Amino acid sequence: MDSSEELKKIKDISVDDVSSIKQTMEAINKGGLGMALIVEPGSECFKGLVTDGDIRRALLDGQGLESPVSVVRRPESKTAPIGTSREEIVTMFSDKVRAIPLLNDNKQVVDLVVFDRRVHFPISEPVLDVKELVYVSECILTGWVSSAGKFVTRFEEMFAEFCGTKFAIATSNGTTALHLALLALGIGPGDEVIVPSLTFIATANSVTYTGARPMFADSETETWNIDPGAIEDLITSRTKAIIPVHLYGHPADMDPILKIAAKYHLKVIEDAAEAHGATYKGLRVGGIGDMGVFSFYGNKMVTTGEGGMVVTNDKGFAERIRILRDHGMSKERRYWHPVIGYNYRLTNLQAALGVAQMERIDTILQMKRDIAAIYDSGLGEIPGITLPPRKSWAQNVFWLYSIIVDSQVLGISRNELIEQLKNRGIETRPFFPPVHKQPCYGIDISLPKAEYLSANGLSLPSSPTLNKDNIRRIVKVVRNVVNNMSM
Repeated sequence: MDSSEELKKIKDISVDDVSSIKQTMEAINKGGLGMALIVEPGSECFKGLVTDGDIRRALLDGQGLESPVSVVRRPESKTAPIGTSREEIVTMFSDKVRAIPLLNDNKQVVDLVVFDRRVHFPISEPVLDVKELVYVSECILTGWVSSAGKFVTRFEEMFAEFCGTKFAIATSNGTTALHLALLALGIGPGDEVIVPSLTFIATANSVTYTGARPMFADSETETWNIDPGAIEDLITSRTKAIIPVHLYGHPADMDPILKIAAKYHLKVIEDAAEAHGATYKGLRVGGIGDMGVFSFYGNKMVTTGEGGMVVTNDKGFAERIRILRDHGMSKERRYWHPVIGYNYRLTNLQAALGVAQMERIDTILQMKRDIAAIYDSGLGEIPGITLPPRKSWAQNVFWLYSIIVDSQVLGISRNELIEQLKNRGIETRPFFPPVHKQPCYGIDISLPKAEYLSANGLSLPSSPTLNKDNIRRIVKVVRNVVNNMSM
């Protein structure tokens, strides 16, 4: 990084001591270092350093977002003149000091030395900021904390627009969204629904909740999603729907799936729980089939802690889902229940998080793409590692940056790599076990592609809270482990 870029970065994280706590939080978030510099108005002379932890403690002590940052209690900062040797700077770090501003003769910050003591790299973390705090605080201050409130409606409107659909119905989580979508289709005992075996178990469980039977299809190796060529052999007179899953952020090949569905008069529910913003031939996933389902669990691209959404262009489906979501209550007569329903509603508190997340969804998606690009550059030339799929007709959003490990070529198994990275503070996740192998289903069939992908796939840390240097460090560790283990 040249000096002009470094000075711009310093300016981005600098606030004067009359700035509000909210403005300071925005500077902290913009810099991505967990801290902001406090400077003298006009002269830009350094006055102190405040961290996100200092801010949190101030808010817990009763300070407000509009309080000046000068009221925030913070430890005394250590500084060094520009030109101080690296060895001397290293001795200044401690458990309480992780950043040393370097000052010129005018006491202005011209460089910042940060000691990154992070020893654990999580697979994924939510990206939460000032807006989330402001909107959730509004819910608490106004008393609108349950399932009624403006944020639920706003979240649904924003998400429908994002997916390019006419309707969006918020739910308590992604699994209940799947359940409601199936119920809206009238699926029940005696019916069959085709699902990929390589998916999180909720896809199959939601079918089982209705009394219907999930029929497990194999995957295809190019995108790791359901193999369209495996679907038709599973269709019987009892088949009512297909649920393709956009696994780990890459869309399933929807055109042949839709063609098969039309041929046999089947409905298509997209499980897009892991693929917010992914596109198939220019269309956002979720709005391609009859309905699309999303999850807002804490590790998803958009989070509400727990939460889900059904999107559709069918007014009838949307109306049925809204009734079923709210105890089966009639829209015309309060406390009158024509059908058995469920309490699958999202709270206004959760929706407030969702609205704030949607206001910067494009930024979050770009952060995911940036992470993937660094991984691509560092891991792409290692024989035995297959990078995430990228079909020409799709845009992968890399919910998790996932790879396939060929142990015979790489000289180390997937499980050995997981263990070695764990020992170095790097959290990973193996691919989902195929659902047909799960004890609660235990179906004696062979789905070789799904089984191979499951046995050899793993996901690397993909959290937008990790900066580019963190990702480069993870890449370096992976390369070192592979080189050492394959000798």
